Amino acid sequence: MIHAVLRKKDQAGKDIDVEFEFGVGDVRRVLDSQDSDNDPTIMFERLAKGLWCRMGFTRHLNVKMLKTNFSKAYRYLLHCMVHSLSHRKGAYDEVSDYIMNIVTSLVLNRRYNISQVIFEYMKENCLAKGDKYIMYPGFVMMLINDKIKDLPKIRSDVMDNQE
Repeated sequence: MIHAVLRKKDQAGKDIDVEFEFGVGDVRRVLDSQDSDNDPTIMFERLAKGLWCRMGFTRHLNVKMLKTNFSKAYRYLLHCMVHSLSHRKGAYDEVSDYIMNIVTSLVLNRRYNISQVIFEYMKENCLAKGDKYIMYPGFVMMLINDKIKDLPKIRSDVMDNQE
């Protein structure tokens, strides 16, 4: 579980702290991810590396996975996955192992526990000693909105994504 404290204003305009907790189940419910605790978070290495070869990976299989080493047809998929799910602030050309596991499960239509992966990296970021930043801000806002129903919102700051 991740324990969080959010500061908001009460009816009198005074700052109050609202505490809440969330876990993997909350991430799964809010994102409606259709995975389960029984689904894997690591794909078989042979399965993943076989897929990389079919995706046109041009380098030795035990080196850094760079987007430029894949065929053009898959570079955009990798680009989107790295930018939306990476837990780092930089190195967007490098594809992490867990991103390759997610891509492998998507391309091969295999079950995958993406909620657990997202939660683990959120938790790792909370426990980091040094530079902290808001990772997965869209997911975090969805979790806050789910846990704190009466949170006031400034309409001009809210992007409506339902049409």
